[in-house]
Amino acid sequence: MRTTERRIGRRVAVGAAFLAAAALAGCKASAPGKTKTAMMNVAKRWLFIGGRKDRNPMAANAQSIADGKEAFGHYCIVCHGLDGQNTGVPFAAQMDPPVPSLASPAVQRYTDGQLKWVIENGVAPSGMPAARGILSDDEQWSIVIYLRHLPPAGSLGEPGVYGN
Repeated sequence: MRTTERRIGRRVAVGAAFLAAAALAGCKASAPGKTKTAMMNVAKRWLFIGGRKDRNPMAANAQSIADGKEAFGHYCIVCHGLDGQNTGVPFAAQMDPPVPSLASPAVQRYTDGQLKWVIENGVAPSGMPAARGILSDDEQWSIVIYLRHLPPAGSLGEPGVYGN
């Protein structure tokens, strides 16, 4: 009887190990293909992301860019890096969907209102969290201005001179 119990115990252990390995393999993140990325970008731009006609009440100037950089530093750099282009973020490309470079044409084509909407509401299930209740409207709008004046890739987050 003990031999039978041992065999069953071994089978249970092997089965549990197999299930654990399969579960971990299923957790692997991989970048989506070009077609999936293109389809999702179109769907986000025209269907899922609001605020298209909202206008930024803040003027772009040295102070609003600095304010945006500060707010960005408190909320956004973990996923988007100091430069907004994922520098130093090892998991950014492995997310599904990947964390976008905020300097990319796909992101920069959004209107200011859409960018503010994304910051405020997040984008589920992408991993982009909502800042509503965390950042004020002024902080969110200033981040939008900062996104329009991002520093060069690989920099420490210092935007160029206003107007560049």
